[in-house]
Amino acid sequence: MLKVWGRNNSVNVQKVMWCVAELGLAHERIEAGGRFGKNDEDWYRAMDPNGRVPVVDDDGFTLWESNAIVRYLSARYGLGSLCPKTERSRADADRWMDWATTTLLPPIGICFWNLIRTPETERDMAAVEAAARQAGEIYEVLDRHLAERQTMLGKALTMADIPVGCLTYRWYGLPLAHAERPNVRAWYERLSERPAFRDQVMIPLT
Repeated sequence: MLKVWGRNNSVNVQKVMWCVAELGLAHERIEAGGRFGKNDEDWYRAMDPNGRVPVVDDDGFTLWESNAIVRYLSARYGLGSLCPKTERSRADADRWMDWATTTLLPPIGICFWNLIRTPETERDMAAVEAAARQAGEIYEVLDRHLAERQTMLGKALTMADIPVGCLTYRWYGLPLAHAERPNVRAWYERLSERPAFRDQVMIPLT
């Protein structure tokens, strides 16, 4: 059985668990990281020398890094569905998954950490305001991309939607003014109708 180590309020764990739920995989999730600890213990570091979450064990094969895990599970258990069959479509999915990490995550991360995980008296609101403006500009890129698409790659949900969707849930959940991006909002609302997304991603921000 697939084992997943990680706490459910980690956006990176949420990516993996959403993927697992979409694929309908039998699994066990083991609380780790944050208040649950474990990730600094030697046995855990033997799986992931970075001591981060998530880590998965799939029949003796251990893997860390959330996007790599989503790609692996999608290719092994969802080739032709979550993982596109053609090389070019897979490259397209990879591009947007990496874009989520390199481009979208940094400003959202600044907003999230200040507004959710930092005491109010210690928040850097100037940094939040600047990051929020940047995120709004980045979402304009996504809005144009989604103008004639139901999902990141067209019609069907793929692994490309997973990292972007997880971050977008956080973005809309933050107490900020959000620039109007109608195509992004419509895509997000379609994701919100999926039971796997609701169950694994749409939990209170903590």
